[in-house]
Amino acid sequence: YRGHLENISQNCLIGAINAANGEANKVQNQVTGEWGGVPEVGAYYRDHGIGWVVIGDENYGEGSSREHAALEPRFLGAVAVVVKSFARIHETNLKKQGMLPLTFTNPADYDKVRSDDKVDLIGIKELEEGSKVTMRLQHKDGSSEDIPLSHSFNSGQINWHRAGSALNHMAKAKQ
Repeated sequence: YRGHLENISQNCLIGAINAANGEANKVQNQVTGEWGGVPEVGAYYRDHGIGWVVIGDENYGEGSSREHAALEPRFLGAVAVVVKSFARIHETNLKKQGMLPLTFTNPADYDKVRSDDKVDLIGIKELEEGSKVTMRLQHKDGSSEDIPLSHSFNSGQINWHRAGSALNHMAKAKQ
């Protein structure tokens, strides 16, 4: 059906311009080396048990605060969105879906991310109000770099994340 997640996820980030190549909906699969659309590469990662992270610029999610805009990357296996800044409503929708909306503590650190980096998020299990998260970039040349990240989760929203989503948290609370 048109409204099923499998179908709507085919729109995930297809209009976003890739900073590495200047093209819309063209990203490199870091496992196979092949280029493809965001939905196809995201589905590959999901199907192979690989969590992935969206890296974005300013006002991420502006104009796309609908629930689908947060559901799509989650459905495709994304675990976090790391950006310079969020559109307010979209940031909350990501939290409701159990995603990690994170911001660069220093927005200039955005420029340190390379298109072929592998990313580790450190401090997620210990997430608390006001705590910091570190994004460790594993560069292809073997070097690594730690980037400090910030979040705006309150204690209730942290419970959503730990449960997998706000709906999961509410369902568990009713039991």
